[in-house]
Amino acid sequence: MNRSICPALRPLIAAAWLTGGIPVPAADMPQPGERFTHNPVSSETNLPATVDPATGKGIKWSAGLGTQSYSSPVIAGGRIFLGTNNETPRDPRHKGDRGVFFCLEEATGKLLWQLVVPKIGGDPYLDWPRVGIASPACVEGGRVYLLNNRAEVVCLDVNGMANGNDGPFTDEARHQTPQGTDPIPVGPTDADILWLTDLREAAGIWPHDASYGVPLLHGDFLYINSNNGVDNTHKVIRRPDAPSLIVLDKHTGRLVAKDDEPIGPDIFHNTYSSPTLGTVNGRTLVAFGGGDGMLYAFEALTAMPPPGTVATLKRVWKYDPDPGAPKQDIHGYLSNREISPSTIVTPPVFLGDRIYLTAGGDLWWGKTQAWLKCIAADQTGDVTATATQWSYPLKQSISTPAVAGALTFVADCGNKTLNCLETATGKELWSHKVTGDIWSSPLVADGKVYLGTRRGTFYIFAASREKSLLCQTTFDAPISAPLAAANGVVYVVTDTTLYALAKP
Repeated sequence: MNRSICPALRPLIAAAWLTGGIPVPAADMPQPGERFTHNPVSSETNLPATVDPATGKGIKWSAGLGTQSYSSPVIAGGRIFLGTNNETPRDPRHKGDRGVFFCLEEATGKLLWQLVVPKIGGDPYLDWPRVGIASPACVEGGRVYLLNNRAEVVCLDVNGMANGNDGPFTDEARHQTPQGTDPIPVGPTDADILWLTDLREAAGIWPHDASYGVPLLHGDFLYINSNNGVDNTHKVIRRPDAPSLIVLDKHTGRLVAKDDEPIGPDIFHNTYSSPTLGTVNGRTLVAFGGGDGMLYAFEALTAMPPPGTVATLKRVWKYDPDPGAPKQDIHGYLSNREISPSTIVTPPVFLGDRIYLTAGGDLWWGKTQAWLKCIAADQTGDVTATATQWSYPLKQSISTPAVAGALTFVADCGNKTLNCLETATGKELWSHKVTGDIWSSPLVADGKVYLGTRRGTFYIFAASREKSLLCQTTFDAPISAPLAAANGVVYVVTDTTLYALAKP
């Protein structure tokens, strides 16, 4: 079993943005999840209710990837952006284990350019072999923002090198070449890095397994989880003082703010949960799941800190989804499936004054107990005792819930089920047993629920109070990445292939 974390990222559409100076249609999806909220519910219509990869029914086109692919695709300005590995190289100059990030033509899946990133090297737990680039990107204003496999936040030109090497970063040849070998010259199908911030240097973090984070863009700021985690013993935090949530200037990559919570010493595995954003009582909050299993809400920045200074994010509240879990000697509970601390892997879904969050035992190292929590976001201080609106039991989950009006859909990896709940109460309406582990998340669009599993089994349900299975089929390889919908197409990423699904 692959030991790297493959989080569930949440595909959806977002508001119209500019990409390369061309207005992005409202049906584009330039970041994972509904803008700011991470909610995998799309307003797309006219999507297929049945597909069959064996006959090609419902398959508009397909494009080859690597051999492990965890990155949710984002779609903007006629292009698709997603990560994979380099086990099937598109460029013969790049051989061996690398992280790869593709820019593909939306209409055909044709490769336009790629970012190739050598592994960190040395300790494999810093950059797990053959995982590639697992994070999804975020596209805005002709720029692509991405956390790569080396725990570097990079800002890329949406056009790649086709329009020249724009700065200030200009050493792409060295960056795409393993240390100790001659630089591989850049060409027109290579990525153009505009700026780069190495979180190991800028924030002092120690990455673990596979770096993963969804950039959250708000105003001039880029928020991202730091990926600080345990070392190769899984029992030691090498950087206990490193921040867990950081903020960069999206124009330059400069570190401008960070949290000052004592999260580091209590990280059970890694800091994988990405931040999300909402406005409650006129105050804009950034909600963030720490590696210590706590959910935090910080005030969003409103002004850029002066050059040379790093601001401290102001905490508004914190919430413990598992107050009865062990709080001392937490790494003494490794591999204990009965008792362990809880972790938060998925990003919170922030809708109105409510947050929907999956939390519980770590999938690889913790207990087999988890929950979907509905939490009031309009309080202050330690809200553990007062904020819970309802709680739904799960066995294990690394999926983001899809909150679709009166109905909420959540996947349980431990029980291998898709569950439909009443959003207002958390009452279960129906449940369906699936084939295979669920690392992806349900996508709700066009009155349907789409879901894939690690067995490659693909399901389409009616998004209704009564269970109605519309389609069950099988793809060629495991489905781990969250699905996406844009411009009348549903995108399914298997380990080896990107499929574009559409009505004939």
